[in-house]
Amino acid sequence: MSKRFADRVALVFGASRGLGRAIAQELGEAGAQVIASARTVGALNELDDVVKDAGGPPLVQAPLDLMDAAALDRLGAAIFERWGRLDILVNCAAHAPPLTPVGHASFKDVDRAFGVNALAVQRMVRAFDPLLSAAPSARALFMTDDKTSRAYWGPYAASKAAGAAFAAAYRAEKESGTVKVEIYAPPAMPTALRGRFYPGEDRSKLAKPRQVAADVVGKLLAI
Repeated sequence: MSKRFADRVALVFGASRGLGRAIAQELGEAGAQVIASARTVGALNELDDVVKDAGGPPLVQAPLDLMDAAALDRLGAAIFERWGRLDILVNCAAHAPPLTPVGHASFKDVDRAFGVNALAVQRMVRAFDPLLSAAPSARALFMTDDKTSRAYWGPYAASKAAGAAFAAAYRAEKESGTVKVEIYAPPAMPTALRGRFYPGEDRSKLAKPRQVAADVVGKLLAI
């Protein structure tokens, strides 16, 4: 693979598995300095080995919980101190609360769904927009998943819709600037998150995360 993303700094949330991991790998193997974030480090260590074996630079691992707004601010400050800018931001992180009638959803599940799927989007913009704006040409990519008006999907659907609304407002705000904001609805993939919603599904017919990642990096994140 050509190192067409050499000298680019990319931050990927949800990088431990699924599409987030695949995008982080695709970017790293293409030469980007990837800052990979997830809640735990085990899978990030494995991803680091894969990227280095392909000739990419070692990952910068940033384990954090997206419910921790202060941690996002600290990460933004650390990126500023080291690089002074951010060329690419990708948010693939998501929380899948149990499917349940609206009236039965627990406060804990609803709070975490909104914290990860919605509030974290606004907090990312607050923490990283100055870094994206400092780059000559930057890309921010937010994943969406519209499940509105479906029975039992209330907490997930509402929180993802709120996150998409934050991303859409940010896209409109940056329309005339150097930061290009994309909102992307990926195809169905055999991810752990989807497995929680569709446990009996035939996963062999779903799109492969690495194939989707190659398309995303080639079309949406190209600089």
